[in-house]
Amino acid sequence: QVQLVESGGGLVQAGGSLRLSCAASGRTFNSYTMAWFRQAPGKEREFVATISRNGGYTNYADSVRGRFIISRDNPKNTMNLQMNSLETEDTAVYYCAASTGAIIRRDYREYDYWGQGTQVTVSS
Repeated sequence: QVQLVESGGGLVQAGGSLRLSCAASGRTFNSYTMAWFRQAPGKEREFVATISRNGGYTNYADSVRGRFIISRDNPKNTMNLQMNSLETEDTAVYYCAASTGAIIRRDYREYDYWGQGTQVTVSS
């Protein structure tokens, strides 16, 4: 089992940047495929980005590709999401998620563990 805690959310103007972090408990962080999802009010939870167990493979939603960068530091049990060129449409609660599966997946139902979320608000 793993516990996840997100941090780094906040209020930023359009065009600005934020860096989200996800701290994981436990000794087996490198056995989890990790991902970021987000959920805006009245909308379904949406895939943002995912990263393989060793960090060698990443995958992004079309809406964030080229602006966001996902990374992980296995010895430190952390995952990050660097968000650049933020747009008002990026406003949402961002969640960190972990999957025991090795295959990269975009469906939130494939993920086993979740953080509590961190709010990102982008103003125009």
